[in-house]
Amino acid sequence: MADALEHPYGIINVDLIRSWFTMEPGTDTAFWAVNLMKYHEVAQYDDGRTGVSGREADDAYAPLGPLAAVGAMVAYLGNVVDQPVGDPRWDRVGIVRYPSRSAFIAMQERDDFKTQHEHKKAGMEFTVILSCTPRSHDRSVPRSRDSVLLVSRGEVDPFAGLPGLTPIVDFDSEGCIIGDGRHYDRARFVQVDGDESLQGVVAATQGTDGAEVLVLRSVIDELVDSVVTA
Repeated sequence: MADALEHPYGIINVDLIRSWFTMEPGTDTAFWAVNLMKYHEVAQYDDGRTGVSGREADDAYAPLGPLAAVGAMVAYLGNVVDQPVGDPRWDRVGIVRYPSRSAFIAMQERDDFKTQHEHKKAGMEFTVILSCTPRSHDRSVPRSRDSVLLVSRGEVDPFAGLPGLTPIVDFDSEGCIIGDGRHYDRARFVQVDGDESLQGVVAATQGTDGAEVLVLRSVIDELVDSVVTA
């Protein structure tokens, strides 16, 4: 990354954000912010308050008003119940659909968002936020409570064509809005038909660089609808 800016819970990709300001008219359309979240065990509030976990602080964050004000929607929220591949160990995944990148930037400047953000700043130890657009989706897949998120980078998708996987939504990533300098090219939400298939997913990551395999228990799941209605 040629240019970056330190942030309390990651490194802002200034090059990516700067490119948003020079997008051609009509190209700044909807995107999905895929958030991989790792919490402090105890929230780190600037005012020194105690007795609040990082997860509880993030729950208090929940900027539903500011999101609605800029036309965004929560597409998905799920807790990580298993992570056979990837580092660090994530706690939760959240996905927000924004109507445009300019809407995402506008939300950061809202006073109500800044007020809520103190909770996220206190609770979050580290996060990666991928800026994604959907490549494909399947609204016919019967949804279960658990899904698997497969994140990878490189020209070749290590998870393509594996048996026992039912694609839900495939995303392409234009880059990380915030993270640790790593780049990811895609994020795939799938259902896995059993332990053997999951083992095959894990085996497919051998020899790859930067793959993540997260088993998620859904709390909010409007992911396919967020694509269909965009």
